[in-house]
Amino acid sequence: MPVIEQICLASETVDTPLPEPWTAVARATLQWLRQHQLPPRDAILLLPFAALLAPARDAFAALGGWQPRVETTLTLAASLGPPPAPEPGQCTGDPVLDRLCARTLLQRQIWAQRWAQADPPGFDRIVVSVVDAAQALRAASHEQAPAERAAFWAQARSSLAAPSGPAAAESLLLQLALEWAAAAAPAHTDSLFALRPAAWIAVAAGGPDTLADAVAGQGIAPALRLVLDAPSDDPFSAVSRQARLQRIVCDDFESEAQASAAAVVSALNAGRAPVALVALDRALVRRVRALLERQHIPLIDETGWVLATTRAAAVVVGLLKAANSAAAGEAELAATDKDTLLDWLKDWPGAEPAALDSLEALWRERRHVPDRDAALRLSRQARRHLQALAEGGTLPLAAWLRRLRESLAADGTLELLRADGAGSQVLAALRLQDDGGAAWQQAAAQARLSFSGFAAWVQATLEQMPYLPLPDEGAVVVLTPLARAFGRPFGHIVLPGADHLHLGATESPPALISDSWAAALGMDHAAARRQRQQAALAQVLRAEHVTLLRRHRDDEDLLTESPDVEWLLLCRQRSGAPEWPLQAWQPARASVPRLGVPRPLPTAPAALPDLLSATQLEALRACPYRFFARAVLRLDEAEEIDTGVAKRDYGNWLHAVLHQFHSERVYTEPAEAQLQQAADRITQTMTLDDGEMLPWRASFETFSPAYLAWCAAREAEGWYWADGESDHRRAPPELDGLRLRGRIDRLDHGPDGRQQLLDYKTGNADVLKRKVNQPLEDTQLAFYVALLGAEDTLGAAYVALDSPGAPLAIPHKDVHLSAQTLLDGLGDEWQRLRAGAAMPALGEGAVCDTCEARGLCRRDHWVAE
Repeated sequence: MPVIEQICLASETVDTPLPEPWTAVARATLQWLRQHQLPPRDAILLLPFAALLAPARDAFAALGGWQPRVETTLTLAASLGPPPAPEPGQCTGDPVLDRLCARTLLQRQIWAQRWAQADPPGFDRIVVSVVDAAQALRAASHEQAPAERAAFWAQARSSLAAPSGPAAAESLLLQLALEWAAAAAPAHTDSLFALRPAAWIAVAAGGPDTLADAVAGQGIAPALRLVLDAPSDDPFSAVSRQARLQRIVCDDFESEAQASAAAVVSALNAGRAPVALVALDRALVRRVRALLERQHIPLIDETGWVLATTRAAAVVVGLLKAANSAAAGEAELAATDKDTLLDWLKDWPGAEPAALDSLEALWRERRHVPDRDAALRLSRQARRHLQALAEGGTLPLAAWLRRLRESLAADGTLELLRADGAGSQVLAALRLQDDGGAAWQQAAAQARLSFSGFAAWVQATLEQMPYLPLPDEGAVVVLTPLARAFGRPFGHIVLPGADHLHLGATESPPALISDSWAAALGMDHAAARRQRQQAALAQVLRAEHVTLLRRHRDDEDLLTESPDVEWLLLCRQRSGAPEWPLQAWQPARASVPRLGVPRPLPTAPAALPDLLSATQLEALRACPYRFFARAVLRLDEAEEIDTGVAKRDYGNWLHAVLHQFHSERVYTEPAEAQLQQAADRITQTMTLDDGEMLPWRASFETFSPAYLAWCAAREAEGWYWADGESDHRRAPPELDGLRLRGRIDRLDHGPDGRQQLLDYKTGNADVLKRKVNQPLEDTQLAFYVALLGAEDTLGAAYVALDSPGAPLAIPHKDVHLSAQTLLDGLGDEWQRLRAGAAMPALGEGAVCDTCEARGLCRRDHWVAE
């Protein structure tokens, strides 16, 4: 008998829905075994992938009697024993370990050392290229019988071009990859070639299985190949006659995602579970998954996504970024790295919430810092923790990993990662769970990295490793690649991304391996990949219900029909069957009454603050709900750090410069020089970039002589700076225990024992004039006078610092009357709030245009009154 007999079942199974072909496979197998008088129990049937095991075994069980052993090459090899442990330095197929070994291997070459020094990113790319080529060669050799492997390597060496000419570097790298792959450990599946079953049966579905054919074709035992695929030169003619197909076209990415999710939900509602969602366009399927999760639809994801995108990976990467930032000097840290450290501190178990709030307020340069000492203590504590991880210069990778593990263990993060599904995969990818074996230990000991290089290695490792989430309980949707979507008991298959970019395009080959060279060696090449994809699509189209979706455009790029779908449509037309209509997707619409939200009327008598600032009081007067959001809920907008010097930063800088100047002024020395020195010191203290400050310093150069002239005129009148940037707290008797708090910009003493409170402003002077012209509408100066509790000898004024004619004092007349009126009104209002009065959202006035709480009060969605 021939080495491998072949029976084509494509014609017998094309008219039957999946998984019925497994019944045909079982019958054909048992009939062939009977014809050759071979015992089924001693035969082995090999399937293309593990997901087909259950339906195939069920088909044999339904026929009764003895059954052959149904396996895949990988499951069969795993049942025979563990894989051989690789020797240190060998190509293993593990992308993380192989990249380390390839880096060490290349750095032994003088030319590669020079490359790494001259172009580190380029060197990283050639490491990846060598690994990709070596792994492809290793995989191809493992599909050969052990006795034929030497011939494979001999052919590869003899057909490899000599390193010369423009492609000399690529040829040299490919030669290195070839020799490295040839020295790899024996394949785990080599044990299959030593088996002596009564017969081998190999099922070819979705393209040929080279390894299964090699195992079955040794000639030691009778062998049969059962082919479920149509001929590769005409994969769609037969299936086009019977396919039950729905075609949907959408406008853009989001509409295709919504249409795909709707198709899945519709299939489930029709009772066609489980549903397969084919992952041709990974980004699109991620979006579809999110839409299905909103509907609480349980699913299994067989494709996964990049491990670096998980929250667990972000925790580890955030720690390393923070440590890299903490390694900088104090000045550099204040200028560039605060956001990174704050992001990490918000997840760090060692950070007290109150201290973290104070540190954020300090670093964001807010006027009020609740506890400056606690903030500085937290900053020092965090930097000590991080610097212990980052210090050390250049170290072996193994040493960095030990430090990372110790750092994660010290604050309890390690245990949290172990208890998390994605976290445990992150620890495994970084070899933080176990020692990784001898090969890994040697590679990690030989690779030497700086801390920034180690952080980059961690990021790259997490970006190349997949995350496979645990399946949901009772899953009814399976996300799967096209190559594994057929032959399984799916009630409906939804295939989004059926366009020319995703269905018809195959994975790129290794950069160093040409397609012609791969084809000559019998390796995977472009034509083989296209044939496998077409065979898989033809198998999928035999399902009872299939929905193909595509979109017209992807951002600015136009997408057209997949060439495979066009081929299918042409076969359908030639068969005389009616064409499958192309439906333009429209979302389901329903008329629903508009339901507004009521105007919020919160009450919080027990949660009112016991300290009130001028800003909070202004919010209470402008809109009680704004006060509720700010002072009761304590919500605030996060301010940006390191976004350049804005006008607000200039205002804070100018406040600090004037305070420095007046508090340390020596009247016997030139005032102009002292003001400039104060500006220089504050710029250095606040670690502001000189280049970014250039336009503001130019403005200051114009302002400073005018300011000094203004000061001289005040001093001639008898006014002198007495205090500034001073914090005050007071509990006026009118407020029944409520305390006021605030910071006074400046307090001057004048003739006849008079005092004047000055509040610096960098805003428009006309706006300030309008405020003080309506004394009872100006809150800030009246609040500060009430805060000081001063006698009638205290006056108050705004000082406009950057308006034309600045500085310009704008006094608030009768400020004591305004302050007393404010206290009386606030006392009455506070009693009402303590008694449970509501704090309504007013929704009126200009304050609504810029109010940060507008999305919270839902002003634009209120029920019409």
